[in-house]
Amino acid sequence: MKTITCYLDFISPYAYLAFEALPSALMGVSHHVVYKPVLFAGMLKHHGQLGPAEIAGKREWTYRQVLWQARQLGVRLDMPAAHPFNPLALLRLALACSADGAPNRWVCETVFRHVWQGGAAADDAARLQALVQQLKPARAMDAPEVKAQLKANTEEAIARGVFGVPTFCVDDKTFWGLDALPMLRAYLDEDQWFDSAWDSVASIQQGVTR
Repeated sequence: MKTITCYLDFISPYAYLAFEALPSALMGVSHHVVYKPVLFAGMLKHHGQLGPAEIAGKREWTYRQVLWQARQLGVRLDMPAAHPFNPLALLRLALACSADGAPNRWVCETVFRHVWQGGAAADDAARLQALVQQLKPARAMDAPEVKAQLKANTEEAIARGVFGVPTFCVDDKTFWGLDALPMLRAYLDEDQWFDSAWDSVASIQQGVTR
């Protein structure tokens, strides 16, 4: 049985859609998914990049595309009242519901749908308090160990070569984005393409950087 680590941030509509699509994508495959919230903004800072919602034109395209993709997937997606927003409280809440920095699927689903269903403000204080009461975290959201776990998850992801969300890591392979789910499934199905083509890009990269 393969263990798949899913790095996610609730701010990302692509992470939400991939989260909803994942069970169907992995149907029939023996697997275990570990969900790890990370701070996407921390990854962007590490790589010296801006997020899609911070770039005019790309922001509008992203919103249109995810609405279209949600329709194609049959997944409800309502844009929150404001985006981007500060996801720190939501990330820490999810982590506070776990003992090891890997909240279960129900917790992640509940937080994702808090953001991406209903069209309300994701960071509204009253809504956040209601979400806390619903999830009943075992630890305080502002506990030092919870904050440290978010930092550790983000650093772990970066060390594994992760640069965006959602990202799925299995064995030594990294699969980025909603549209990578078919590729992930092919790897889990032991597609022989991965025996040679996966590593062939190394020589291409060397040629570019000379």
